[in-house]
Amino acid sequence: MAQTEDPIRGIALVVGATVLFAVADTTSKFLAGSLPITEFIWFRYVLFLLMAVAMTRGRPIRSRRPGLQVTRGLGVVGSSVLFVYGIRQMTMAQATTISFLSPLLITVLSIPLLKEVVGVRRWGAVLAGMLGMLIVVRPGTGGFQPAALFGVASSFCWAIALIITRKMAAIDPPQTTILWSAGIGAGVLSLMLPLAFTWPTLPQVWLMLMLGVLASVGQWMVVLAHRHAGASLLAPFTYTQLIWVSIAGYLVFANVPDRWTLVGAGIIVASGLYTAHRERVRRR
Repeated sequence: MAQTEDPIRGIALVVGATVLFAVADTTSKFLAGSLPITEFIWFRYVLFLLMAVAMTRGRPIRSRRPGLQVTRGLGVVGSSVLFVYGIRQMTMAQATTISFLSPLLITVLSIPLLKEVVGVRRWGAVLAGMLGMLIVVRPGTGGFQPAALFGVASSFCWAIALIITRKMAAIDPPQTTILWSAGIGAGVLSLMLPLAFTWPTLPQVWLMLMLGVLASVGQWMVVLAHRHAGASLLAPFTYTQLIWVSIAGYLVFANVPDRWTLVGAGIIVASGLYTAHRERVRRR
């Protein structure tokens, strides 16, 4: 599919994707209360793999850098599993806020992995984002939840995966990268499945099916969005996911974000937006 400049369509697609991700995360939190986490994520990855196979349409799937593809696949599946472990015990807003650390971690990791030079302003944005994370997590206080560490680890895995995605962009076509990630995730979770398995009820099967479809369609909408608009333009709209997860958390779990979560979220979002702005300036 050719790339066309249509910013409005790109924004609409990415906002729509955040809505689907919010519903998928809410479903994951709900299922985590009754099923092993690896079980329903495995089901999600099986659907993801089927979608990825359909996307290749007989194209070559051999990678020129299989080691990087394996590392990326492990990062993606690790991020998915760790995020659900965190969201099982945290509010939707807290877990999603911590997940937005990934762009800041990419800035830090790009120095040793991509040999990029990070200026004082971007370092300032990173430190501000870390301060926001500490406000949300509140270590050493009665409000601290150990589950937040799963969220931080999930963000780190996702940052690694995105950095490798940058490196792979000029090496393998996107369909190959998606197929490798889906296949590795499904393979790893298939090995873990016998360790914790519960026969799901019919309603749980339908929820797992919905989860897999929503997550897969959301990923595809993000890909389409970036065909119509640049990443720096779309980045601010990804933070609308905080709105949808807060609404979903209130409606389904009666979770209301406390003031410290809102303050920390504001700082992290501001630092992320500034990082995206500096990235656009640097590329120019």
